[in-house]
Amino acid sequence: MKDDQIDAMSKILKSMSHPIRLKILCLLQDKELSVGDIRDQVETTNANVSQHLNILRSQGIIDYRKDANFIYNRITDKRILELIQTMRKLFCPTFD
Repeated sequence: MKDDQIDAMSKILKSMSHPIRLKILCLLQDKELSVGDIRDQVETTNANVSQHLNILRSQGIIDYRKDANFIYNRITDKRILELIQTMRKLFCPTFD
């Protein structure tokens, strides 16, 4: 692998490695969720959720769409979906 590929992977993995961001990604793997839905499931504040979502957006991992007063988030990088599925198989064998 080339150094720029290693750097790119490192940045994405670092973005995902925080427990709240990893939980957000697990929640988003099956469907779009609003900030409020994520906040309720992660059990933290809107400000905290927004901060973590911004980090994931800045890395191109997730994107959002606005619908009236709601913002819906989704994973846009298919590699992330595959990575989360693999991690679940390896680390959460009783889940599936």
